[in-house]
Amino acid sequence: MSGENPYRERLWTRHYTEGVPAKVDAPRAPAWTLLDRAAEAFPRRSALHFYGTNLSYRELREHADAFAAGLGNLGVRKGDRVALYLVNSPQFVIAYFGTLKAGATVVPVSPVYSSSELAFQVNDSEATYIVCQDLLYGNVERAELNLNGVIVTGAHEYLPALKGVFAKKTPLPEGPKVHPFQKVLRGGGAGGAAVVNPDADLAALPYTGGTSAQPKGVRLTHANLVSCSAQLRAFFPNLAEGAEVVAAALPLYHIYGQVAVLLMGITLGATLVMFTSLDLGQILSTMDRQGVTVFYGVPALYEVLRSHAKTAWVNWKRMKLVVSGADSLPETTAAGWEERTGKAILEGFGMTETSGVSHVNPPHRLKRGSFGIPLPNVDAAIADPESGDLLPVGEVGELLLSGPNITSGYWKRDEDNKRAFIELDGKRWLRTGDLVRMDDDGYFRYYARTKDLIKYRGFSVFLREIEEVLTAHPMVKAAGVIGVKDPKVGEYPMAYVVLKPEARGRVTEADIRDYLKEKLAPYKVPKLVEFRSELPKTDVGKVSRRDLRDELERL
Repeated sequence: MSGENPYRERLWTRHYTEGVPAKVDAPRAPAWTLLDRAAEAFPRRSALHFYGTNLSYRELREHADAFAAGLGNLGVRKGDRVALYLVNSPQFVIAYFGTLKAGATVVPVSPVYSSSELAFQVNDSEATYIVCQDLLYGNVERAELNLNGVIVTGAHEYLPALKGVFAKKTPLPEGPKVHPFQKVLRGGGAGGAAVVNPDADLAALPYTGGTSAQPKGVRLTHANLVSCSAQLRAFFPNLAEGAEVVAAALPLYHIYGQVAVLLMGITLGATLVMFTSLDLGQILSTMDRQGVTVFYGVPALYEVLRSHAKTAWVNWKRMKLVVSGADSLPETTAAGWEERTGKAILEGFGMTETSGVSHVNPPHRLKRGSFGIPLPNVDAAIADPESGDLLPVGEVGELLLSGPNITSGYWKRDEDNKRAFIELDGKRWLRTGDLVRMDDDGYFRYYARTKDLIKYRGFSVFLREIEEVLTAHPMVKAAGVIGVKDPKVGEYPMAYVVLKPEARGRVTEADIRDYLKEKLAPYKVPKLVEFRSELPKTDVGKVSRRDLRDELERL
């Protein structure tokens, strides 16, 4: 990489809210110390509110300590990986911090993953244990997992007595490798936390998609997570410690929810109001009753909420923070939301590789259509995606990022690491693969992805992954998948399929969708399937998604 660095001045810092520093000295400490500090400062304050049940910070720390000791009794050692296959619940938070205190690494898994998707992530991470929702245990049984054991739990365990009676649950399985969550807690006893090196030891190993369309594990150290939490905390000085109430509606397995909601919330000593599902009516009414002051969402959620009848139940003007991430926020959605609620949405940007967040709009000076400015400690630059040369301010190119919240690299992916990281100005930079531009004020605007990736309700969907599953169907000759824009969901996948001659007239669209439902998470299943006799090809014989998109736009 060559050329002068016009981004060295970090001109975006001119627009930081008064009192926000350009640099933040994050503590060099394990990530679990965020919980311990909050428990010392606010022992009686409610840490988690779960459909009527409240768990104080002191109780949450005691549960996490007991779970850490219980993992130790099961043979979990420093450096092991523990997968969490859970919905939003107190058990997720307890297992998360308990795993960290045991010196192990959290491997968060989407609870909507199929058994085959689960198997890839768990086996690739070499997890030794999985903490599993009782309703998802069937997927664990069907997957071929190399595990030492399974810890099973149900949402009813932390519901109020009456609600717990009526909660949906399944009988706990039996077997020498199956351990009830509460039994692990009761058998844990007292024990100290493992000694870790914050800069080297992994706290979390979340997975994201890659150039091969297979997920890649992202190595996040304790220092990465603590730094990102400190950067976010510094960026929003209007938030008060021990006073905020955060809606935990984002899935906590996702890096956005994990850092912005969970770790940032714990850093603040906030009460997290938890929801296991997106029942919008229940979420809105509970938010109003609990006095939520901080709300994180994705663009598709704001698009739906702005026309939802019960949105008016919430006093949005009371909110200190309303943030959108995980996908580009349409300006029509932002404008409609502000007209409906009287509160502006602060758009942000982040990746799994950046510990969830790298940019946010400052509360006092947001720019609609921009995903904001870099957080303290984050350096950003724009480069030509082909040559790697830095581009002048105002030109569109690939976003480069550097900072203490940036991943140390991908798990067992040496070749991907060589492509993803470069040296510039004596720093290590991440090539994000996103095409953006920075204006003269230091605000960044998103344009396109360098790879074929779409976002459905904030979830990443790699088109090639769907194509590979389709072409594995015994009656499919060829397949191409594109993204179709929809303001309610962002983009949804649409599949074009060429059937083998003997299957034509016999295999239906419903048959294809049923097949995909067995192989993929629901949000990855194409909304539309169109049969073709042939598909447009590139010069090297690949299906041309560009031609398919052009055809659709001409209709």
